Amino acid sequence: MTTIEALVPTLLGVVLLVTLTAAVLTAYRVPYRWAPALAILRGTLQLAAISVILSGVISSPAFVALALLIMFAVAAATAARRVGWSWKNLGLVGGSMGLGIAVTLSIIFATGAVELTPRYALAIGGIIIGNAMTTATLAGRRFSEAVTDHWEEVEGWLALGATPRRSTLELARRAVYSALIPSIDQTKTTGLVTLPGAFVGAIFGGVSPLEAGRFQIVVLAGIMAAGAFTAVSVIASRAAVRVRPAPLDR
Repeated sequence: MTTIEALVPTLLGVVLLVTLTAAVLTAYRVPYRWAPALAILRGTLQLAAISVILSGVISSPAFVALALLIMFAVAAATAARRVGWSWKNLGLVGGSMGLGIAVTLSIIFATGAVELTPRYALAIGGIIIGNAMTTATLAGRRFSEAVTDHWEEVEGWLALGATPRRSTLELARRAVYSALIPSIDQTKTTGLVTLPGAFVGAIFGGVSPLEAGRFQIVVLAGIMAAGAFTAVSVIASRAAVRVRPAPLDR
């Protein structure tokens, strides 16, 4: 089946899935019930555009580097908006994500775990950036929610003379772990519950299952390392709380 021939059943399947999602959320009167549908629409348009662009530049190091830079900028802005938009938060979140991603990718390529080519750099870089964004968002939001929920406890520490950072230390540590739970569960259940996209994509591309598995393990380890670095850095930059956090936007 050619790409054009596959377009109609693909569109039909996606439309039915989006309709089902919206129907379930509407029936239960969930707030922002159209957010998933809009996210799918936006993702479709963005993937279509990036597919056309990358088909001609995927072998160019300069264009791949530019693509990764754009991905990172969008990811950092998205995470910063989720944890409370400000230019300061953008700098803190972006810096935390950037350091974690840079260290992780440097280890992956410097050790030879994955060959440093534009194609692999784009694939692994995009995966690491996306997961770092998710971890940064979860870490920042869960820390703010924990401080809000335990504000009396935090105030008690402050009243006893503790520093703002010490007064939220345990909440910060729990928020780091909570932010890493999705990555931990994904890694623990790989091969038993889920077959990750990188693994399946490599097999569909003609790579042997053993080689695909090796590649996927490197990806999972990279996700975990970048996530841990990002979560700790994001929360450490926000841990010195002196006033009760404002409610977060959706």
